[in-house]
Amino acid sequence: MANETDGSRENRLGDYLRARRELVSPTTVGLPEARRRRVQGLRREEVAMLAGISSDYYLRLEQGRNRNPSAQVLEALARVLQLDRSAIEYVLELGAVKPRARRTPRRRERVAPRILDLVRSINQPAFVTGRYMDVLASNPLAVALSPQFSLGENLLRAVFLEADGRIRFERPDMVAMFRKRVGFDLGDPRVVELVGELSVASDEFRRAWARHDVQPARGGTVRVDHPQVGPMELNLSKLGVDEAGDQLLVVFHPADAHPESTDRLTLLTSMAAQR
Repeated sequence: MANETDGSRENRLGDYLRARRELVSPTTVGLPEARRRRVQGLRREEVAMLAGISSDYYLRLEQGRNRNPSAQVLEALARVLQLDRSAIEYVLELGAVKPRARRTPRRRERVAPRILDLVRSINQPAFVTGRYMDVLASNPLAVALSPQFSLGENLLRAVFLEADGRIRFERPDMVAMFRKRVGFDLGDPRVVELVGELSVASDEFRRAWARHDVQPARGGTVRVDHPQVGPMELNLSKLGVDEAGDQLLVVFHPADAHPESTDRLTLLTSMAAQR
């Protein structure tokens, strides 16, 4: 963990390559799986052989002694490590990152007034998250859906450390989306604090973070077990907030295939309006 949160670039690429090769089974790349293997996943020399590079060159990449691999080498390694498109883009960026000269303090995250007006006007549960997955704005219906969406909550902390349990998020996916959003600035004090806290308190988070998965923000369908109106199947959509960059507008809305969910969300809307 120290390599990822100490404020310097250190050996990001090497850490990533090591973590990913440990997740690849030899049989999935056509290698026989010996009964006794001293390493988890692929050996360094196996990765090098499959990627068409020398073992010494690959060793230098993992150890951080070669920080300027070509795109062709990284793409070959990505193929061996069975990376998807988002992960391929990530590893290419890792190979191109230059050390930061000096850290500049980040400004406090703020939501533009017109976006606040938009969130309030949406007749569905809606909220805005920032770079660190903090809730920066939310409407009353979002809070009625789950207290996790209250202003000032951190979604990672809420999902891993709090026992609300109304919404069944895919936790590893959330960690992968968080890593994608913070990018290579893992020395950011807020990232250090959040990752450290969650790593100590949650084995599941620690395992997911160690995988180095990256994933762009994605929507989908989620199940909500609401204590007052009952279970609902809702669509979850995530939209970038134009020039804000790191901010996402998140909206829950009924799925056509589940009309009973529409009725229950309408009931929740009425209850929230009365409160």
